[in-house]
Amino acid sequence: MSGDAVSVEQAIERYLVARRAAKPSPHTVAAYRRDLVGVLGCVGRALGRDPAGVGLGELEAGVLREAFAEFAEERAASSVLRAWSTWNGFFAFWVSERVVAGNPMSAVPRPRVKPSGPKPLMGEDTPERLLEALARGARRARDPWPERDLAVLALALLTGMRSAEMLSLRVESLGGRAGERRIRVVGKGGGERVLPIEVPLEALLEAYLESRRVRFGVAVRGGDPLLVDNRGQGLRRGGLQYLVKQCYRYAGVNDRVARGTLVHALRHTFATRLAEDGASVTEIMHLLGHASVTSSQAYIEVTARAQREAASSNRTYGVLRRLARDGVEGQGAREDVGGQG
Repeated sequence: MSGDAVSVEQAIERYLVARRAAKPSPHTVAAYRRDLVGVLGCVGRALGRDPAGVGLGELEAGVLREAFAEFAEERAASSVLRAWSTWNGFFAFWVSERVVAGNPMSAVPRPRVKPSGPKPLMGEDTPERLLEALARGARRARDPWPERDLAVLALALLTGMRSAEMLSLRVESLGGRAGERRIRVVGKGGGERVLPIEVPLEALLEAYLESRRVRFGVAVRGGDPLLVDNRGQGLRRGGLQYLVKQCYRYAGVNDRVARGTLVHALRHTFATRLAEDGASVTEIMHLLGHASVTSSQAYIEVTARAQREAASSNRTYGVLRRLARDGVEGQGAREDVGGQG
């Protein structure tokens, strides 16, 4: 089979089928498809043809450069870089299948994206202030449910789970004996990790589940979603984002949340506090469910404690410490100057 005999549309579908062996999540597959189809539309316009009729062998470097230039016009650099990586993997697959001779993506410029550092809640006392406000029922709503609000925010602050991980939790995800509870989390790529929870959070979750039983008048079963909305249905992404945003607002900490972060600010706060309190990069990696230490290292690097320790090791501080111990002979120097005058 040669590239000239295969349309790009067919090649995309075959590539996505082949990727299933790696068990990517539906969200990942959808992102691959958007990037591949989106750039293909730009290829069609570059060639002045219907994208459905473009053959795999026609995807030369010049055509792809023009297509990516159009694709990048109204998109963030991070989105363009993700699409570039998707297409690079697409061509690497077809090179390995010996359908195309080489990968043209090396000739297509890709943007450099400045790595974004962690963005925890600003202010040393913000997490405590947030939880205390919610416990007082600060969030005003037509149908208030402070036990649920407090459980959601505390769970995020004390486990560092991603929003998708929180939404996938079931009641049976909580396990272990009283006082030694743990929560089983399904993370990216289907990987599982077990997070310990301490007695205060355990008691909070039990109070929430009891309030839920009373609120809806039905028993809570193990297979039910752990986090639910005001109708008793499993909480969804939009509902979680809205709930957290409202909690920030009514707790009066809205100005302490970095732009573009909501639930993720709670995850960053969890990890940053771990680093400040001396957790190792390996411990942070396992608790957050990172695939490597690279992402976890960022939390170590941004902590004030780590920066202070690094700065304090400057040898020049030794001179100042000695001067502070021995005293500065400023008075005698002033008298000498006066005598010369």
